[in-house]
Amino acid sequence: METKTLIACPTCGTKTPWSTENKDRPFCSARCKLIDLGEWANESYSIPQQTSDEDEIFSEDLVANPNKSFL
Repeated sequence: METKTLIACPTCGTKTPWSTENKDRPFCSARCKLIDLGEWANESYSIPQQTSDEDEIFSEDLVANPNKSFL
């Protein structure tokens, strides 16, 4: 007897099989997949930007040389 691995849908939490038969995996349905896509499109999911020393150096260079092209 084959045991199917169940995972929680990232959108609604419903347990769904992780198999090739589930074309919407890791989601439980196409609806949950579209809800997740909408969240990405609305930029609800984001990674906070962290500043680095390079950002500060580049920013200072832009202020010191406003007409210089860096491209």
